Amino acid sequence: MAEVTPRPRRKRSSLEPSLRERGIYLLPNLFTTAALFAGFYAIVQAMNGKYEHSAVAIFIAMVMDGLDGRVARMTNTQSAFGAEYDSLSDMVSFGVAPALVVYVWALKPMGKLGWIAAFIYCVSAALRLARFNTKLGSADKRYFQGLPSPAAAALLAGLVWVAFDNDIPGDFIFYPWFKMKWIAWTVTLFSGLSMVSDLRFYSGKDINLKNSVPFVVILLIVLAFVLISYSPPEVLFFVALVYGLSGYALWLMQYSKREKATAEQLENLP
Repeated sequence: MAEVTPRPRRKRSSLEPSLRERGIYLLPNLFTTAALFAGFYAIVQAMNGKYEHSAVAIFIAMVMDGLDGRVARMTNTQSAFGAEYDSLSDMVSFGVAPALVVYVWALKPMGKLGWIAAFIYCVSAALRLARFNTKLGSADKRYFQGLPSPAAAALLAGLVWVAFDNDIPGDFIFYPWFKMKWIAWTVTLFSGLSMVSDLRFYSGKDINLKNSVPFVVILLIVLAFVLISYSPPEVLFFVALVYGLSGYALWLMQYSKREKATAEQLENLP
């Protein structure tokens, strides 16, 4: 049997620096800085009582956060500095900012229960980002483990925006036993705990934008833009809520499949 000669490893050229050896690139970091500014602006506006501006700023931060990584990959300007800077920006825009906004808006009158819920959300965002950074190379690209921090921020910002758009303050009382602050408290805990859960949420990273699509997809995209233009707060909050629940729906589907497979195996036993 002929001996197989191992292929020599390709040596990296001096013209191909690693991510850690690369410098600081201006273009992608401009988008990251814009996201960080939007998050800080949301905090400032919440302190001034302008909660609608805070909610809009968080959604703008989401757009900027979605662009910086794609711009870096398209222009081949990825770097270790950019990855760390993006993570810190996400912590401010999607961790600290939403927690402070919802706390000032509705949770502050609840005392300890209010700030504890806000802190749980904030620390959950930090843990979610840390776990994401440590599993970049090993995680399944098709799914996120835990609710992504931008989606969790969209839930809180969307709730504040919808309430403000319908003239519902944070201390509004629907019934003696049904108050707005308890809705905010529940959504805050749900968002925070979902971030540190092991549930899988679809990432959409397996979608290739270069491939051709059916004509109906274009119509659906146009319809989405029309709906968002008609009522941005309600549509964006609804999308964030559906996505936040999708991980639980996926878990239930997988659980039912496992139970069905287990039942079939037991039936086939002699």
